[in-house]
Amino acid sequence: MGKREPVIATLGSHSALQILKGAKDENFPTLVIAPEDKKDFYKRFRFIDEIISIPNYLDFPKIEKLLFKKNVILIPHGSFVAYLGLEENKKMRIPYFGNREVLDYESDRQKQREWLIKSDINVPLQFRGVADINYPVIVKSYGAAGGKGYFYAKNKRDFQKKIGALKDRNFIIQEYVIGVTLYIHYFYSLLTNKLEILSMDRRYETNVDSLGRIPLTHQEQLNIEPSYVVVGNSPLVLRESLLPEAFAMGERVVEKSKQLIGGKGLYGPFCLETVITPDQKFYVIEISCRIVAGTNLFMDGSPYSSLIYNEPMSTGRRIAREIKLALKENKLEQVLN
Repeated sequence: MGKREPVIATLGSHSALQILKGAKDENFPTLVIAPEDKKDFYKRFRFIDEIISIPNYLDFPKIEKLLFKKNVILIPHGSFVAYLGLEENKKMRIPYFGNREVLDYESDRQKQREWLIKSDINVPLQFRGVADINYPVIVKSYGAAGGKGYFYAKNKRDFQKKIGALKDRNFIIQEYVIGVTLYIHYFYSLLTNKLEILSMDRRYETNVDSLGRIPLTHQEQLNIEPSYVVVGNSPLVLRESLLPEAFAMGERVVEKSKQLIGGKGLYGPFCLETVITPDQKFYVIEISCRIVAGTNLFMDGSPYSSLIYNEPMSTGRRIAREIKLALKENKLEQVLN
């Protein structure tokens, strides 16, 4: 990075509004890269200083030189890999907040599972093939797609009936854990070596959540397959007696990442996506190694961020605060990749 003040930028999607609002709260110039058909939408928000429009997300690499000239720091979110692909993300040379090496683990469910197990995290049972299925399972495609490409199967026959419709040939077959879903939003600072829990949420998935409002006898008559596509999020506060384990899980995952991923490991925002069973046991079903969309609930902070900060603190603002602190301490290169 040059001596000029950096510009905080991201793709216009997912959690862009929160990221850029947080950057402006920390007095950074802001920039959004958005497809032409979303340009007018982002013009609505005064905290966005500049909009660069591109025909579609895949044209992002064509403007990298321009972003270099503008002294940009990119803040990644779930749409980066979803729209640009894993390899395109890793090829970027624009300063990027976070460790790009963790993307190999986020996008590969087998690597992700090994990381969690080595971190002493409870994970659902996983089946190698259809012959091993002996109770309900959920089948998941690889990559971040907001629940798209998931399906539930109650047994072997049900699995064989549905698998043909799955376009992605990379998938896992996982035990369907019954419990309360909870998505824990963490932030790990390389500068302070401290882990923070900033907020928590539940996803609202259609149509699986709405099906729960219909009596069982009526569900059987409808013949509707559950869908896990995320359409929104709702806040959730964890029982305090379970909070120590929530912190401990995050700390173990971060420490193990330093061994597995090398050097810096996982830092910045990340999320453990959990299910809590009736015996109050956490099962981690997935890890997201960057800001997640559920943090959008908390643009003015949450009950958890208020335990740490005496001011509104979203995950987007916390990212900007880390960059600001790194600039002050002349350690900016330490938090960029």
